[in-house]
Amino acid sequence: MLYDVVIAGAGPVGLFLSCELAQAGCSVRVLEQAESAESPLKRLPLGLRGLNAPTLEALDRRGLLDAVAAAQVLKPDKGTPPPGTAHWLAQPRPLGGHFAGIPFALDNVDSGRWNWRVPTPVGTQMAIELQALEAVLTERALGLGVHIDRGCAVQAVQVEEAQVAVQTTTHGTVHGRWLVGCDGARSTVRKQSGFSFEGTDPEFTGHSLLIELEDPSMLTPGRQYTAHGMCNFNPPGVLALADFDGGAGHRTALDLPSAQALLRRVSGRNATITALHLATTWTDAARQASAYRNGRVLLAGDAAHMHSPLGGQGLNLGIGDAMNLGWKLAAVVRGDAGEALLDSYQAER
Repeated sequence: MLYDVVIAGAGPVGLFLSCELAQAGCSVRVLEQAESAESPLKRLPLGLRGLNAPTLEALDRRGLLDAVAAAQVLKPDKGTPPPGTAHWLAQPRPLGGHFAGIPFALDNVDSGRWNWRVPTPVGTQMAIELQALEAVLTERALGLGVHIDRGCAVQAVQVEEAQVAVQTTTHGTVHGRWLVGCDGARSTVRKQSGFSFEGTDPEFTGHSLLIELEDPSMLTPGRQYTAHGMCNFNPPGVLALADFDGGAGHRTALDLPSAQALLRRVSGRNATITALHLATTWTDAARQASAYRNGRVLLAGDAAHMHSPLGGQGLNLGIGDAMNLGWKLAAVVRGDAGEALLDSYQAER
């Protein structure tokens, strides 16, 4: 079968884009390398994500906001967030989150100075589990007839005159008139399709850990800057460590002894870890694709731009990519517009 659009990646960006295309009448197939939609890294506490105003407005316009709001981490007037969710959510002042690690309090924001924001019924921010957001988008996509293949990674891409042939690990070759890479910062689609990815190398490795401590009082809650980096402790056992090692520790698996050595070095405290439940890494590397379109192949989300995850920048920018690209690509597929319309996607994003 020849699909109108094949999407690599069933994260929030790929799923949202599939919904945009399907509701416009396009046939869509999504290829996702992970076998399961569930992951401990997508659930609390490490799976916490913040949605900003443009993302909330996009979800509202598509009738998805109520379902997403039902799954938000901290509902208005519904008490405190789960333990260890995020230090800034448990503060006595109403905090609106942070941008690139710089926190801000809502009672110190003068919204009357937002002269250019169109009146809208939605708020300015919301905290949610990544897995909950993906579940809402998956349900909508399936309801619109999107075909989602999990455990199906992209291996190779061959662009032909009127279509793109995508070789996969489990489903042979899948054909689409267009291909969109929403497959993350290490995007196979981007690498296979002639895009360059330019930017700056990392200065630090970020470690997110779910642990048990022999004595949690050894660490000070909140963000502490030290001679070797930064330690952000959310009691009783959630840690974010920034190790200024030039990114050398990225994607290096930590066992308990190495995690304890890292914690002691970065924090400067003689804390003892008794159990290591979960660990992942990230960096402040910043890169952007030289172009968002190369013929019949387009990029969106982290495949097009990567940077520090602080502040939820990647998720929210990616949803914006999908919102911008979806109706344009659908119009081209239907023949309502020429391919030149797609050039505005890169210019606007």
